[in-house]
Amino acid sequence: MNDIPFLFNQTAEQMRRIGARGGKARARNWRARQRAAGTAPPTAPRPPARGLETTPQAMAVLDAQFAWLRGAEKPVRPRRAGLAHAAQR
Repeated sequence: MNDIPFLFNQTAEQMRRIGARGGKARARNWRARQRAAGTAPPTAPRPPARGLETTPQAMAVLDAQFAWLRGAEKPVRPRRAGLAHAAQR
């Protein structure tokens, strides 16, 4: 069971460096394979195109469609006056 003898008798810092080298090598090889295959690595997502519906516009459309749900996104406040009145009884 002595397949990987260089991993024994290592400090934590040396083990971290070994792992970091492996991760960097894997990423470098992956990028090289992607270039060789002719595919580009993933890029950052593009910003949305102009003219898309905004959140307030979408809420207005939904409020028009479903009038009974108008204002459902707003938090409900507990009624303090009713609780105080019940406590005085």
